[in-house]
Amino acid sequence: MARLAQLARPVVFTNGCFDILHRGHVAYLEEAAALGKSLVVGVNSDTSVRRLEKGEDRPVNALDDRLAVLAALGCVSLVTPFEDDTPLELIRRVRPDHLVKGGDWTPDKIVGADVVNGYGGQVHSIPFRFDRSTTELLRRIRSS
Repeated sequence: MARLAQLARPVVFTNGCFDILHRGHVAYLEEAAALGKSLVVGVNSDTSVRRLEKGEDRPVNALDDRLAVLAALGCVSLVTPFEDDTPLELIRRVRPDHLVKGGDWTPDKIVGADVVNGYGGQVHSIPFRFDRSTTELLRRIRSS
């Protein structure tokens, strides 16, 4: 997290599993990044993903692979894993100017919204631009 202090502000933060990166993820990350000058992405650890009950075989891609793929995106400034069930402690450390989640989250349900709003930051729910999901992709792959 030493790189965090070097990031240009305003900082945008989002988080997720990002198990199998797809067009929906990329569009979402690009839109989130446009809200500030730096985008920090918190990534659920492998054990954290398993606790989310996405399936016994998830994540498909190991944490190091997911981090590497996200870090390669031009819109992403910093990726960092988290082990907890939620990114709350990471949000407290990052102190983002903008906290972002996808359209399936209303701003009042976004973990850390109260923290970010409390110091004057903004919380955003970005509508889905493409109807994609890793779970659905895996279902289609397995059924063929």
